[in-house]
Amino acid sequence: MQFTDNFNIYAGKHTFTLGTSLERFSFDNSFNLTGYGARVFFGPGEDISTAATFIKSAGFAAEVAGAKAAYTNNNAKGTWALAQTTLGQWAVYGQDEFSVNDKFTLTYGLRLDMPLYFNTPQLAEENIKRVGDYQPNVQYFNGDAQPVKLSSTTLPAQKPLFSPRIGFNYDVKGDRSQQLRGGSGLFTGRFPFVWIGNQVANPAFYFYCVTDPNFKFPQVWRTNLGYDHKFKSGWLVSADVIYTKDVNAVMVQNWGLKTPSGRLQGVETRPIYNDSDRAKHDFGGVTNAYVFTNSNLGSTFNLQLQAEKTWANGLFVKGGYNFLDAKDGASTTVEISSDVYDLNPADVQNSNRPILGPSPFGNRHRFVGVLAKKYVYGGGKWATNFSLFAEYVQGNRYSFTYSGDINNDGGTNNDLLFIPTDAQIDQMKFSGAAAQQSAQRSGLKSFIAQDDYLSSRRGQYAEKFASLNPWYSKWDLRILQDYNLPNKNVIQLSVDVLNLGNLISPNWGVRQLASSTRLAQPLGVSVDNGVPTYSFDASQKQTYFNDFTLNSRWQIQVGLRYRF
Repeated sequence: MQFTDNFNIYAGKHTFTLGTSLERFSFDNSFNLTGYGARVFFGPGEDISTAATFIKSAGFAAEVAGAKAAYTNNNAKGTWALAQTTLGQWAVYGQDEFSVNDKFTLTYGLRLDMPLYFNTPQLAEENIKRVGDYQPNVQYFNGDAQPVKLSSTTLPAQKPLFSPRIGFNYDVKGDRSQQLRGGSGLFTGRFPFVWIGNQVANPAFYFYCVTDPNFKFPQVWRTNLGYDHKFKSGWLVSADVIYTKDVNAVMVQNWGLKTPSGRLQGVETRPIYNDSDRAKHDFGGVTNAYVFTNSNLGSTFNLQLQAEKTWANGLFVKGGYNFLDAKDGASTTVEISSDVYDLNPADVQNSNRPILGPSPFGNRHRFVGVLAKKYVYGGGKWATNFSLFAEYVQGNRYSFTYSGDINNDGGTNNDLLFIPTDAQIDQMKFSGAAAQQSAQRSGLKSFIAQDDYLSSRRGQYAEKFASLNPWYSKWDLRILQDYNLPNKNVIQLSVDVLNLGNLISPNWGVRQLASSTRLAQPLGVSVDNGVPTYSFDASQKQTYFNDFTLNSRWQIQVGLRYRF
């Protein structure tokens, strides 16, 4: 549900806007196939090779019966969970657009946003009864390693967030040929509400997800300055600079951890978590608590330059360049709390400490171009439009991490790689027989030597998202064929060729990646009593591989529409 109402007041040089908006979202979150272990158990000899036999199986029937029982009686512990969550946001705002004179306009205002959780605490309580295994007495530790107790029925405080803003537009000559524009202000945004849904859906101690009671909706302070210049020759040139500072960024910590008290043995001696540094559930084993919380680390600097012109004969040309320098304290790429934690490269000294580093989102350098031409013929009945789009981009960022939990923090993907020297590789313990260990050592030495980044940091830790995939290019062609009807309606046929270069040659338009997950993991590891055992696939000869997803393939799409 969404409701918005604005009221304008016109008073001379001032245009006042007063308004309010209300958003309410209600959804169900289910993760039954793997989130709670093996969901369906089958009897000896049961055939589940087809959907029909799967549905008829005794195990499936028992699962469904258990789910029905749980929802018939909220006090019954069922085998399936369907977590209902209701969230929203209410805002009130006011703005004044002040026309100081014919050339200068000043706009300023204030917005207040209030998070709303409605009956979500009650829905969380209902799901606790269905799922069971809820242990609210477990002693956890916040991001500062201080003891805390957590509750699945406690939602973040509903406190208003203030967002003041100011902007201007200056028409230098009064004819819109030269315009200077800019603004600065605080902006509050929504986030994927499934993050709150994780708290409702996962109250069990073995997969505990919760939200920091002090959690705030994301906020950034953004400042921008832009300039447009239209030359008499018809060229329009624009430049924009945008700087954004995170105020309330989002991150996930594992509050099942204290400060690490152990040390890894071997060529590297990073801190590791002993079992005494981990929270314990009621049955005595270690447990995790994946907590959505905030960080103020992060900023983005963005520079955009572009130029365009349209000629009298219908030829249109546009070119642009974008530079991006983005940093954050936690790179949130997925929706499940535990995965947000596990897929974010962690501080080697303390996994719950956010580290400022490059963001994996966006491209550092991006060049784009557009060339378009329209031909009209047949007495104006026919028109053909040709458009060619091109981009040349430096690839996305990635991190080198271990495949395995080297520091016992509960994450198997978030531990930054230690890059050993050749002498240190000779001291490392590898899995397998002696001949296999020798092949792994030799292969790892060659792999590090062929990679520019790894070979430049021998004896050091890899940095968070410090590596960049290779540059890539892409060309797209669009052809629009119009037939103008006597009633001024238009029948239009469109043909789009995406990644045209790959259609011409299979070697063009193919992207190269170090990882499809933003985490390159050339080295596996397991740890026993602080002693690591490594594993390396000696068939790995180079960092990058060809990406043969649709991003690297040519495609043709055809469309037909009637415009009236």
